[in-house]
Amino acid sequence: MFLLYLDESGNENEPADRYFVLAGLALFERQPMSAQQFMELLFGKLPDFFQNEAELRTLWSAPETRKKLLQRLAEAGFGGERLSEMQKIIDAEKSDLFDVLAHEAYALPPLTREERAARAKLVITTHFNTKQQIFLDFVLSHYVRVGVEELDQEKLTPLLRLAYHDSIADAVADLGRPDEIGRVFAGFQKYLYQQQAAA
Repeated sequence: MFLLYLDESGNENEPADRYFVLAGLALFERQPMSAQQFMELLFGKLPDFFQNEAELRTLWSAPETRKKLLQRLAEAGFGGERLSEMQKIIDAEKSDLFDVLAHEAYALPPLTREERAARAKLVITTHFNTKQQIFLDFVLSHYVRVGVEELDQEKLTPLLRLAYHDSIADAVADLGRPDEIGRVFAGFQKYLYQQQAAA
């Protein structure tokens, strides 16, 4: 049996081509294969940069450790493009890259960014004041629309400028000193990735 992974966007060099082959692999027939084994055949095994699900959640929950993890993954051949391909294969294009890693490493079902944001909002209401909640709701709307890159520490100032119409002084008046704003921005992110209690 030969399997192909097709990109439905077609071939940019030949507009008549409806599909573009991105990958293919040959398998023995009648050999059962899990989704995880299939992903490993297509992309290789994810490096062991985290020992368990809890460590992955911890690393992914803070902008600085997430950035370092993504850099290490890129150096090992799992950069943004490859993770995006994996995201498409597991039908998780509206999910966070965390969900791609957690699905690949631990077979966890992916959540959409919208589901993550909704869960985080419930917790945010009990940990942040009203003005902080309004700003974090703005940040979450960008996260849902664009992706995890909106949670990078480098995005804080541009997000403040957008939310406060280019007035950092208004942002400071509402949210506190710059170091406090940074703590709020980095600190709320753990609520996006914390494990939900069993119902």
